[in-house]
Amino acid sequence: MSKLIEKLRLIFGDQSLRKRIFFILGILAVSRLFAIIPIPGIDTMRLQSLFAGSEFLSLLNIFSGGGLSNLSIVMLGVGPFITASIIMQLMTVMVPKLKALYQEEGEAGRRRFAQYSRLLTVPLAIIQGYAFIKLLQGQSILPPLPVSHLAVDILVIVAGSVLLMWLGELITEFGVGNGVSLIIFAGIVSQLPTAVSQLIFTFDLAQIPIYVAGLAVAVLVTFGVVIVTEAERPIPITYAKQVRGGRSYGGLSTYLPLRVNQAGVIPIIFALSILLFPQMIFQFLTQSSVGLIGDVASFALALLSNSWFYTSAYFVLVFLFTYFYTAVTFDPDSIATNLQKSGAFVPGVRPGEATSDYISRILTRLTLVGALFLGVIAILPLILRSLTGIQALAIGGTALLIVVSVVIDLVKKIDAQVSVREY
Repeated sequence: MSKLIEKLRLIFGDQSLRKRIFFILGILAVSRLFAIIPIPGIDTMRLQSLFAGSEFLSLLNIFSGGGLSNLSIVMLGVGPFITASIIMQLMTVMVPKLKALYQEEGEAGRRRFAQYSRLLTVPLAIIQGYAFIKLLQGQSILPPLPVSHLAVDILVIVAGSVLLMWLGELITEFGVGNGVSLIIFAGIVSQLPTAVSQLIFTFDLAQIPIYVAGLAVAVLVTFGVVIVTEAERPIPITYAKQVRGGRSYGGLSTYLPLRVNQAGVIPIIFALSILLFPQMIFQFLTQSSVGLIGDVASFALALLSNSWFYTSAYFVLVFLFTYFYTAVTFDPDSIATNLQKSGAFVPGVRPGEATSDYISRILTRLTLVGALFLGVIAILPLILRSLTGIQALAIGGTALLIVVSVVIDLVKKIDAQVSVREY
């Protein structure tokens, strides 16, 4: 406890770090303010019933920070930006120039890559905004709109999504931690009072064992996320001894840390985006006047609404995205080349291609553990919901995973800032 108090004293005692933290809090407060400003002409009762009966809308509401359930001007949240980032990451596999831009051209290349993601966010926000308005009109939640009013609503929704993306990047640049992740985190935390009040109002003594089991699962998930996020496999590295001018250099031993979960919470966000976006499109297409399109959309929507298919697809996507994101962000060939250039080697392994293969084998085994863990943690709440019938468990598990990962990342970055100032 004394160490925590001392660390808080160091954090708030440093003027620069204090400004960064208050800047984050201010930006998050602004984002929450926008999330309660609704677009006009909403049938509130129909909207609540729609969200109560739709799991995918409830999950999508997490990423909008509750803005979707209010039909606020930021109803899409950072969803379009996340979808754009996913598409750009996928494009690095198919377009060598994009891969070189992301991995080989340094900070300037990554800035251009991020700019492409921002530009792609706008058309995606237009498509998602239009599809969602049409879906709500089909459910009689919004009245029929003339073209001019529809265009204005879409413009407001797109502007809100771009505004949240900009606020997230401001946090990344002038605050501490990843801004987009913190905005999602703030949206999840803002839903806690509502979730707790619902549990209190629907409290049933007969379900106490279920509540206790849910709490135990939450504690175990938190513990597991912390352990797996912090776990790493060290690869020993030795620097060759060199003699120059009568002096000896090198000969030192260190290690290369490989994390069990290199991808963090990104695979969960990617998988949810991939699952949720098609459901929104199919919901819209079911209103189509073309019979074949409506039938196909209804079949696809029914398939995605099947709990077993949804759970299986969720697990597979999380598993695959863990491998994919690790492969995109961690390049064993580059690591091996840099080690060889600096006169370093792995004991018992030849430099160059052999070192790259050795690191790849270890990384593949580690990623298998991390991918299985993330996949199981992601679908465990869905399984519990199917067994208990409590809707909050399905949403709470994914939200808990995101919250814990974001908090761990934020604490690490604040610790790094404190360490710099201590030195």
